[in-house]
Amino acid sequence: MPADQIQYSEKYNDDKYEYRHVILPVDLARHVPKTHLMSETEWRNLGVQQSPGWVHYMMHVPEPHVLLFRRPRTDVLTNTRNTSFQREYQSVYCV
Repeated sequence: MPADQIQYSEKYNDDKYEYRHVILPVDLARHVPKTHLMSETEWRNLGVQQSPGWVHYMMHVPEPHVLLFRRPRTDVLTNTRNTSFQREYQSVYCV
């Protein structure tokens, strides 16, 4: 299978999720199930390579060769925790 022909978009995000889309060559796209979203095992078996945590979250019927993935943004969670900690620190230790 031509896994070397798989195209990966840059990552993009909103306030909650990080997204990316993956474009499969036609011969791989034939193996994408039409009845359900794929598990990580299924899309990895097609040759898609990306870090853990990505979820195949939507099908775009007119373009079944384009896989849509998302994962929760970790930078937002980290910044939220830091901001909360900073506010607490400032209220206790800063005059």
